[in-house]
Amino acid sequence: MNYYKVRFNCAPCSEDITDLLAAFLADYGYESFEPDEAGLTAYVQALDFSEDKIKEIIGDFPIETTIVYESELVESQNWNEEWEKHYFQPIVIAGEVVVHSSFHKNIPEAHYDILIDPKMAFGTGHHATTSQMMQFILDLDNIEGKSVIDMGTGTGILSILCKMRGAGNVTGIEIDPGAFENALENAALNSQAIDFILGDASALDNCEPADIFLANINRNVITSDIAKYANKIKAGGVLLLSGFYTSDIPIIMESAAPLGFTIDSTSEEGDHWAAIRLIKR
Repeated sequence: MNYYKVRFNCAPCSEDITDLLAAFLADYGYESFEPDEAGLTAYVQALDFSEDKIKEIIGDFPIETTIVYESELVESQNWNEEWEKHYFQPIVIAGEVVVHSSFHKNIPEAHYDILIDPKMAFGTGHHATTSQMMQFILDLDNIEGKSVIDMGTGTGILSILCKMRGAGNVTGIEIDPGAFENALENAALNSQAIDFILGDASALDNCEPADIFLANINRNVITSDIAKYANKIKAGGVLLLSGFYTSDIPIIMESAAPLGFTIDSTSEEGDHWAAIRLIKR
């Protein structure tokens, strides 16, 4: 499966601009985003790439800014090599989890050792949203035997950590076929039995309510689907969310509070990337 890597440079640039740009791109099939101080790098399957759609987004952009873009075809067979060279290095989370790939050497020691061979699926612990979600999982006092749903599982890294911490039944749901296959491979690499489902939030219809629900997705998807999440979380259960900015928390809570969720704790890392822990009444 080939992807396009599309670089958007914005002048001026702000978190609001890159967040909004990512939301518009997600509506056209873009799957992963890397914002920075100058703009945004986004990835989309080659079949979904359209310059007309990009020009439409730029032409109708509601915030005053100049957006310039360039695109590059990334062949799937070269993806692991690209990660090895430029992106994916071993990382230690909170001194307790080390995440690395099969091509790494001199791997740091940690209590939880997670082996990830990412293809066109993102979630290696390097992004602030993933690392914050992992920290939340590490902070759970009672996960032994608990049921978990991991919405938008990506590489499966959060599901794998939950199983390593002693969770019972863990279900990971992923809409992208390539990421779904990668999650299966990574679970096997770590000898963890996880029930992965290919699908969107409608796949929750076939799931039993869980004690712990994870969703590291963008704000728009969360607010759109959070009622479905609520139906699959037991009373007193925990909802861990990330994939958005600190400024998005009030927007998310507008949708979450009427469903019986209250904020238990929040986290912020990097360029205002946020995570929140909610309890369902």
